[in-house]
Amino acid sequence: MADTSYLDWPFFEDRHRELATRLDAWASANLDGIDHGDVDAACRDLVGRLAGGEWLRHAAIDGTDPNSKLDVRSLCLIRETLARYDGLADFAFAMQGLGSGAISLFGTEAHQREWLPKVRSGKGIAAFALTEPKSGSDVANIALDARRDGDDFVLNGEKTWISNGGIADFYCVFARTGEAPGAKGLSAFVIPAGIPGFEIAERLHTIAPHPLARLKFTDCRIPASSLIGKGGDGFKIAMSVLDVFRSTVAAAALGFARRALDETITRVQERELFGAPLFDLQMVQGHVADMALDIDASALLVYRAAWLKDSGAARVSREAAMAKLYSTDHAQTVIDKAVQIHGGDGVRSGHIVESLYREIRALRIYEGASDVQKIIIARQTLAQ
Repeated sequence: MADTSYLDWPFFEDRHRELATRLDAWASANLDGIDHGDVDAACRDLVGRLAGGEWLRHAAIDGTDPNSKLDVRSLCLIRETLARYDGLADFAFAMQGLGSGAISLFGTEAHQREWLPKVRSGKGIAAFALTEPKSGSDVANIALDARRDGDDFVLNGEKTWISNGGIADFYCVFARTGEAPGAKGLSAFVIPAGIPGFEIAERLHTIAPHPLARLKFTDCRIPASSLIGKGGDGFKIAMSVLDVFRSTVAAAALGFARRALDETITRVQERELFGAPLFDLQMVQGHVADMALDIDASALLVYRAAWLKDSGAARVSREAAMAKLYSTDHAQTVIDKAVQIHGGDGVRSGHIVESLYREIRALRIYEGASDVQKIIIARQTLAQ
């Protein structure tokens, strides 16, 4: 990568700079030759590779170490770097963290002993099951029913657009337990795949293929020990997990944008038009300047939010929302400029710029769509 000057910013410690340098070298050597034709197999392969490089130890805490915690700056640097090399590699890493985040932050010792070593070693694939057919950004409207029955809970309902759906070994599932109306009546559970009453109802396909599924629960009985935290704490748990990982979505978008700029710099230096390099055209220089500006502004927002969270801020909802909104929206703009500058190659199937164009779109939707981030920012600003 041409520009690493951002690593000198005061948001980072030396350990972060060392991590970024090490990961860049590892990714360059280990992320070639990934066959995306079979997305499920590719994700499993990538989880194994990431575990072999010991990168997944950053995705979940070490339950045996009382001082272990999620470091958001490390998570962001890892997602940014992986996204620069391969969008599916970023996805594989991110879902290990997001899918187990509720256990890292709120799980019992038993939960952490059972699941987190599998996440960190790549032996268990995680999923975060929040979205429903009638409840996306409106988390308080979740309808999946979890009824208490003695020492068990019985689940009935559906989840949809669940990342790693169909390949995950366990799911952190949010359901309505009814302690109170709305958000205060939700709880979180850890549920292993393949138990009776839990099925993959449909595999979902998008313009940038990832493992996605609709889940169906029909009289699915789970032990009460599956409860994460306390009954009624589900909304708080979900928001706490997103407060950590939302900044990392912005970091992934930043990685896509950096790769688009790198590809563009190579293109405008090597491609000749009217007897001179493409870069000699002032209009092209203007596009490159805009791309560089959008990337630096995004990086500042991303690593401000990550630094604040790592510094002990209880919540960074406003800062994380700003980072996600700006980074994902402007990464789309940066990549669109890259497509335009590449001309026909920019829309040729299999070209890196074409794949970036498909990859970036979903990031403006999942973990809170752009318009939802504006609502969060406005409300937080009004409350100050």
